[in-house]
Amino acid sequence: MGRYQACIDLHLILRDEHGRVLLGERQNTGWADGQLGLPSGHLEDGESARAGAAREAEEEIGVLIKSDELRLVHLMHHYTNSGRVALFFEAGSWTGEITNTEPDKCAGWNFYDLADLPANVVPYVAEALRHVAAGQRYSERGW
Repeated sequence: MGRYQACIDLHLILRDEHGRVLLGERQNTGWADGQLGLPSGHLEDGESARAGAAREAEEEIGVLIKSDELRLVHLMHHYTNSGRVALFFEAGSWTGEITNTEPDKCAGWNFYDLADLPANVVPYVAEALRHVAAGQRYSERGW
């Protein structure tokens, strides 16, 4: 058996002044289209996880976040088509206005109440957000 390798997913939790979380509707990606997800992406080679999350924020929603101000709030080891590690970072502040910088992949961004998430949130993201709300820093899913 070979050495285990996993894709690292980076997710960003941004909250508005009411504590609601930012979610965007996926479209034209070929995976989970029509479902709501956090600003997210994959870690690139040679990049730290916090730097990658900050990069994704700029690429997907046009805001600047200082990577050293990102706080890891949850780690999920989950299985979809292969093993993945999803890191969920929360940003207390950012610079700039949230905009849909990838309209070809996202129908738009809105803030949603964590206690009343829509039914169409990507299932593993919804589960991770429930863990974050409960203060649980680690979970496993799909194994």
